[in-house]
Amino acid sequence: MNILQRVGDYFKDVSVNKLLMIITTLFVLFYNTSFFTHVVEVYPLNMKNTGFVASLTVFVWSIIVILFLPFCSRYTIKPFLIVFILISSLTAYFMDSYNVVIDDGMIINALDTDVSESLDLFSLKLVIYFLLLGLLPSYYIYRVNIVTGSLGQEIKNKLIMLVVAVLALVAVVMLFSKFYASFIREHKPLRYYSNPVYYIYSAGKVMSAKLKDKDTVIMPTGRDAHDLEKDGIRELVILVVGETARADRFSLNNNYRQTNPLLEKQNVLSLRNVYSCGTSTAESLPCMFSILDKEDYSIRKAAKRENLLDVLKHAGVNVLWRDNNSSSKGIADRVDYESYRRADVNPVCDQECRDEGMLVGLQAYIDSKLNGDILIVLHQMGNHGPAYYKRYPKAFEKYKPTCKTNQLEDCRVEEINNAYDNAILYTDYFLSKVIAFLKKNTGFKTTMFYISDHGESLGENGLYLHGMPYFMAPDAQIHVPAVFWFGDNNPLKELKLEVLRDVAYSHDNIFHTVLGLLEVETEVYDKKKDIFNTELGVNP
Repeated sequence: MNILQRVGDYFKDVSVNKLLMIITTLFVLFYNTSFFTHVVEVYPLNMKNTGFVASLTVFVWSIIVILFLPFCSRYTIKPFLIVFILISSLTAYFMDSYNVVIDDGMIINALDTDVSESLDLFSLKLVIYFLLLGLLPSYYIYRVNIVTGSLGQEIKNKLIMLVVAVLALVAVVMLFSKFYASFIREHKPLRYYSNPVYYIYSAGKVMSAKLKDKDTVIMPTGRDAHDLEKDGIRELVILVVGETARADRFSLNNNYRQTNPLLEKQNVLSLRNVYSCGTSTAESLPCMFSILDKEDYSIRKAAKRENLLDVLKHAGVNVLWRDNNSSSKGIADRVDYESYRRADVNPVCDQECRDEGMLVGLQAYIDSKLNGDILIVLHQMGNHGPAYYKRYPKAFEKYKPTCKTNQLEDCRVEEINNAYDNAILYTDYFLSKVIAFLKKNTGFKTTMFYISDHGESLGENGLYLHGMPYFMAPDAQIHVPAVFWFGDNNPLKELKLEVLRDVAYSHDNIFHTVLGLLEVETEVYDKKKDIFNTELGVNP
């Protein structure tokens, strides 16, 4: 009998424990490239660190065995392992390609992603990962013959396997205790790249929160809100929620290449020191409209409370949300909502529907509201990645060459930056169109307020996209642009607002600033958090 035949026989008929050992070994060797890459960055391979790095293979193997063992029996092991193999092949692809972390925020983002956004992530490389790391091992699991003994023997074998895994785990930790002390206490982010351990933990957090919030009762907020009507002129505010825009890519903020040629011709106020609440839309968007400050905020807490739009509705403000992104993430559930992702609604579509289409028919809405102030929220597609080249019409391809793929790691840095900046150029154009629209509504006190939900990594230090845990996120993912424009009837236009340009602000200021712009009085309004509170040093 030759060696190949012996190997074939070894893998042909297997026990539950043996199959679990085989698949767990595959997880360690082929699905954790990103994990070990980051480990070696912190613990370079040398005489001092090599033993510890090697021990991590045993450490990860043992953890996966301990996690999976309770769910593996003769009848459950095949479907159980196939599910995790398929999911882990995809998580390996995204971690290896974009250096992202699959945490609870990323999982919520994935659950909220629509078909169009999913297609932007599709690539040949993803197919290869799914084929080689997903379907191929799944087919082996499906075809392999499971050999089992009596119930008593199976329980005994399971206990032996558990003991072996625990002893192996304890042994490597004891042998390299000094290293594991720093690994666990000082280098916590390294664990975020372990596949499938960390995404299992994160999925558990998401499921637990959803179960707890199944019958959530929405807590009322600002039910006492009312319009002050200071001068009898109604307010019209358009709040543009940007997508994935970085503050440093707005030429309004620095000497960067001219990405805001049209806004620079307008009398706008660009705030240069604004930071987001989170690093993903699912986290930041609800936070932007929540009364909760960042230190008190969680997606779960925000979902239990009425938000800014609810407070404005209590005050009699007419509120409309128009969306050219995936959704409002629940923010606009209780106000008028219109999606502009479809060509039958949005008349400005080519390879995808454009943000400027949200302005079509907007005047008719305003004209229909004979009483009360008006807030219109326009939720952009903006710079949604990784397919930045799709985010703007061909006419805006000023900077060339551009990255024409969603595989950002296959493009040069210059090409990625060019595609991203062209999308910023289109946002500049869109915001200039919003301003032109507001200028026509001379009977109102008009304001445009633009602010992005989060930023984006474009390959700096090997990072792409966004969604990193906030405490370890680079500035590129949390430093966002914020731009204001005021119409002729708005008294804020006469104030010396330049003093605010470099003041530190965050998404925490949005709730109270919008209430101030619309002259809404309520006990939940905090004037100290209103950017334009004249008592805080903004003088005429």
